[in-house]
Amino acid sequence: MTSLPYTARYSALAGVTATAVLSGLLAAAVSPWWWVVSATFAALTGRGLYDVCQRRHAILRSYPLLGHLRFAMERIRPEIRQYFVESSLDGRPFSRDVRSLVYQRAKGEAAQKAFGTERDVYATGHEFFVTSMAPEPVPDEPLTVRVGGPDCLQPYDMALLNVSAMSFGALSGPAIRALNEGALRGGFAHDTGEGGLSCHHLSGGDLIWQIGTGYFGCRTPEGRFDPEQFTVTAALPNVKCVLLKLSQGAKPGMGGVLPAAKVNAEVARVRGVVPGETVVSPAWHPECRTPRELIRFVARLRTLARGKPVGIKLCVGSRHQVLALCKAMLAEDSAPDFVVVDGAEGGTGAAPLEFTDHLGMPLTDGLITLHNALVGTGLRDRVTLGASGKIATGGDIVARLVQGADFTNSARAMLLALGCIQAQQCHSNACPTGVATQDPKRARALHVGDKAQRVRRFQQATVHSAQQIMATLGVRHPGELHPNLLRRRLDSGLTRSYFELYEWLDHGELLAYPPPSWAVDWAQADPDTFSPVPEYLAKTPWPALPGDQPS
Repeated sequence: MTSLPYTARYSALAGVTATAVLSGLLAAAVSPWWWVVSATFAALTGRGLYDVCQRRHAILRSYPLLGHLRFAMERIRPEIRQYFVESSLDGRPFSRDVRSLVYQRAKGEAAQKAFGTERDVYATGHEFFVTSMAPEPVPDEPLTVRVGGPDCLQPYDMALLNVSAMSFGALSGPAIRALNEGALRGGFAHDTGEGGLSCHHLSGGDLIWQIGTGYFGCRTPEGRFDPEQFTVTAALPNVKCVLLKLSQGAKPGMGGVLPAAKVNAEVARVRGVVPGETVVSPAWHPECRTPRELIRFVARLRTLARGKPVGIKLCVGSRHQVLALCKAMLAEDSAPDFVVVDGAEGGTGAAPLEFTDHLGMPLTDGLITLHNALVGTGLRDRVTLGASGKIATGGDIVARLVQGADFTNSARAMLLALGCIQAQQCHSNACPTGVATQDPKRARALHVGDKAQRVRRFQQATVHSAQQIMATLGVRHPGELHPNLLRRRLDSGLTRSYFELYEWLDHGELLAYPPPSWAVDWAQADPDTFSPVPEYLAKTPWPALPGDQPS
């Protein structure tokens, strides 16, 4: 288009106008049916003249009528690339191979591939597991992990793979019902997301009730935490755990945003907000601004929930903040029952491009950081670790367990199991499959019973695949996995295990004598602030406990 000479840029408009005039003459002289043609081209002429006069699009002023072809091609570019251009491995966020795997497992089909891998196994960054010459038998039943620390009165057995946080409002009512019914059929947990607990969540599946900075479902009219509402909802038998969201991988440090188009009367009632207005959650929790306040608030929620497990969810930012949180746990002699680490590669929440691309630690780094911090402070035994962020296969589950997690959560793979086609229109209220929309005409396309079965089959097959991989590694239980079992290729002739690539602390090592690589962060961490202590004040390791070795 841009190569056309300037004098030819209006040729389309001139041709359409000439055709309109000619067909009008034919209509008057030959047959009245020509008026149809004349009217059509007259309308196109009007459109072209408007293009020339409008001031919003320079392309249309220079190329009336023809310029619309550019916008049309731009709109269908994702579909053209997805269906005709991309290979089996280069699709983003999920490759065609992964999407096909999820679809096949959700449909109950054999998820196998013939003729070998398409991956370059000698490429830098390729990862693989270390198999055993003495594999173990695959367990007959899905494995679970117990969630609940010493202060928990109602511990919960968590599946290895669960539905990660996605709110009603962001997802349609039928999508939420299908996820919850799938969790009921498969015996795994369903995270409600921060948008409150609606009737769509009450199909019988186990719930992790997530509370964000907006306190939806337990908020006062001013937007603060309401303990009475919280106590009533937390007492529901379906609510097995409570999760306090500090941040999420898609947009760490930014509160959730629900566009006005999705805030209908039902969503507004569930969240306790005004219908038809964009809902923006604060970036922070008004109830807790310091590590110590956060730990006290978690303990308060556990008491109000009658001893049910209470955890926190975050995308890790800096190591000294994680250590400040650990110091607060030690100082208060209290800890969350579980922590879910969300990776920067997580993505169900729509966010500015800069946030999705450049903020927050990727899941591998964040998970290993938090695992080491808990081990080094002697707290790992009382805190269960979850991992979420681009988990879709059995290999993904095992890799995160090797890196320190006890269980995993998945959001986008669950959406694919529901029938999502990765159209990336989640924030537009125009989801073509009825999953991420509040448009009733679009949502009715999603059949709850069928999609619930797909979710169950996908979770069941993926956990079975993870257990098959563990058995191949010679492991009977996730607790036996260790960093030596996962290796990464650094170049064509060199591989290293995760044990060699990362530093792994010993139990209580930070309390006794912090290693040099952790010493500065440990000294700068303060249980009363998330900000680093100035270096000139951070000279003495904390806390000074009896029997400590001198620094």
